[in-house]
Order: sequence, then structure tokens, then C-alpha cells
Amino acid sequence: MPVNLPTNVLRSFVAIVDTGSMLQAADRVFVTQSALSLQIRKLEELLQQSLFVRDGRRLSLTPAGTLMLDYARRVLALHDEAVSAVGSGQFTGPIRIGMVQDFAEALLSGVLARFAELHPDSQLFARVAGTNELLGLLGRDELDIVIGYSDAGESDAISKAPMIWYGDAALVEREVVPLAVLEKPCRFREAAIASLDAAGRPWRIAIETPNLSTLRAAVEGGLGLTCRTPLFLPGAEPLPLETLPKLPEIGCILRGTNGGRATRRLMALAREQIVGRNLAL
Repeated sequence: MPVNLPTNVLRSFVAIVDTGSMLQAADRVFVTQSALSLQIRKLEELLQQSLFVRDGRRLSLTPAGTLMLDYARRVLALHDEAVSAVGSGQFTGPIRIGMVQDFAEALLSGVLARFAELHPDSQLFARVAGTNELLGLLGRDELDIVIGYSDAGESDAISKAPMIWYGDAALVEREVVPLAVLEKPCRFREAAIASLDAAGRPWRIAIETPNLSTLRAAVEGGLGLTCRTPLFLPGAEPLPLETLPKLPEIGCILRGTNGGRATRRLMALAREQIVGRNLAL
């Protein structure tokens, strides 16, 4: 019986070589590290050859692995070409979308659900992270679409939103303003600090977190003030503008690769949601 090499396993093998890391490769192909290790073990068993030399966390190709890498790239290129040619116009292959935390809830329950309903055979991967990280993944072809924040004056900003102060009004009266912020890099964190510095208001970081849900809980619990868009606490009353320094606007960007019809369709739906329904406002 001929040996059949699964394309998803070959894709994982190539991802490990290209990223140089099991962790980064697992993120690229959207599997856990343990699942990735099992895939490589399966590939080595099918070929009856060791493909990697393992020295702690470092991996290097064996001669058989080097030979296999060339064939794997050619097989995947031909596979993807066949899918593109024969399945022209179809919604095939996974679509990888990344978004900042602010948009996650609205998009996951809106745009992505709508796309999945229209195209039930499609496969979606969603990643939530900061804009800089997402744009880096897009540049390395690890994402197809990114929805994130930018300066309001960015040429490709598709929507703008005001930054608003949120928190317990009693905290405004303190001599040193306590802030609740996300970890760096964060445009809202920078804007809050810059505006307070410009107004000569002393401040301190009362709580710092990488998670938007934790930030929301901290602000609602009266631990500190923060600035976000109205997406942060829908329905909540922002602090009066006259009590704190003015904040700038922020832009929303939607960037994507030159993907197929599926990617373009999902980008169109996202644009419609953000611009047509004023999601950022």
C-alpha cells in the first residue's frame, strides 16, 4: 500500500522549520503544541525517518528532514494551486482573522456568526491580541485579516471614535489620579498619561493588566480611571469632560492580505459592521 502524507501534517512540518519554534508553529497552524508534536511523530513514522534532531528546545533538520522539506513545499504549493484552480469561487480553506479585544464580542456574535451562517462549510480561526502583535502576524502571513486601532489620522482608518474617561467620579478629586491601564503597548494608556501630563495632573498606575475583562472589572470596582471608546462599557455614563483633560480620537483599521473570495467577503462584512453600523461609536 502506498504511504499517504496528510497535507495538514506537511503544513505543520513546514511551519516548524519556517518559524524555528514549536510554539510559534503551533500558533501558525492553530493547534496545540502537544498536537503538533503528535503530527510530527506521525510524519516520522510514516516516512520511517527522523526529521529533526532535538537538543533541548532547539530543533534542527536531519538530512532526511532537509530532503523532505523541499518535497513538502512543492506538495503544498501544488495542493494549494489545485484547490484555487478547481475550487475557484468557493469558500475553501481556513480564514484567519485577528482583532483587538474591544471588537471581539461584537464581531464574534455578529460578523463571524453571519459569515458562518452564509458559508457553513467555511473554517474560521479567530485570534484576539493587541494591534501591533496582530499586524506582525499579518506581515508574516499568519493572519488574513486584522481589525485594530490606529491614530485617527491614519490614511486607512475606516472609522473614528472618541476616547472617553471611565471610572468612579470620586477618583477625579484625588491629588494623584489612579489609573487602570492595559500593558504596553496600548494607545489608550499612552493617551491617558499624555493628557494628564499636558494638564499638569499627577497620576499613578493603580492597576495594570493584559486583559480587557480584568480592566473593566477594575474600573467598575473603583480601582482606577481609564480611557477607552464607548465599546468598553456600553450604556455606562462616561465622566464629564470638564473634570478631566481632553482626549484624542482613535481610528479603526481593517487590513487584509490579497486572499481569495472568502477573505474579501469576510472583510466586506466586517467593514459593513464597523462603518455602516458605527460599531466603533
